[in-house]
Amino acid sequence: MKKYFKIAFYLIIIGLIAVISVNYYVKSSTKTKIYYSIKKFPKNDVGIIFGAGINGNQPSKYLKDRLDAGILLYKAKRINKILLSGDNGRDEYDELTVMKNYCYSHGVDTTKIFVDYAGFDTYSTMYRAKHIFKIKRATLISQEYHLNRAIYIGNQMGIKSAGYSANQGEYLGYKYVCFREYLSIFKSFFDVLRNREPKFLGTEININGDSNYSKDDKR
Repeated sequence: MKKYFKIAFYLIIIGLIAVISVNYYVKSSTKTKIYYSIKKFPKNDVGIIFGAGINGNQPSKYLKDRLDAGILLYKAKRINKILLSGDNGRDEYDELTVMKNYCYSHGVDTTKIFVDYAGFDTYSTMYRAKHIFKIKRATLISQEYHLNRAIYIGNQMGIKSAGYSANQGEYLGYKYVCFREYLSIFKSFFDVLRNREPKFLGTEININGDSNYSKDDKR
């Protein structure tokens, strides 16, 4: 029994070292790509906003701040187009309609809004951005805790990525999502290594073509 306890203990230690090492590598290689002020922010053609939950037909605090940051960059001409990516896998849960209606109601031209209806996780969003929307450069818009992972995945896939922090005030459960991010980064590192394909791909929607804003164009 003691022997098995020692083996389990050593495996846990090795696992912790692996998680910490991968996180250090990912964060250290992407931290200079995160921006907190619009003044020095580089221009990009496309900004990608990641889904982050809704409350009925309203965005959550996390999502609202991401949308507001994207709209700010758009109006300041730091980005020309917005790709909204989130979960629309169930009729009763439709992040994308909430997201695109919010952008429209806050002054974003619908011809500049593209919609990824199968961005079920960050890896899928970036994979689809590369292979479906044919994006080569992008501004990634999210809270700071999430940006290292998103930038790392994007850069590894050949999307030259910069991140814009959408943090505004306090968030419910922020310490928890920061802790969970250690495991998410670890998983994403291996998703990139094995070139995991998302559950859904679909037909090409070139970001330089016509917008797929309409709900009827769901993929």
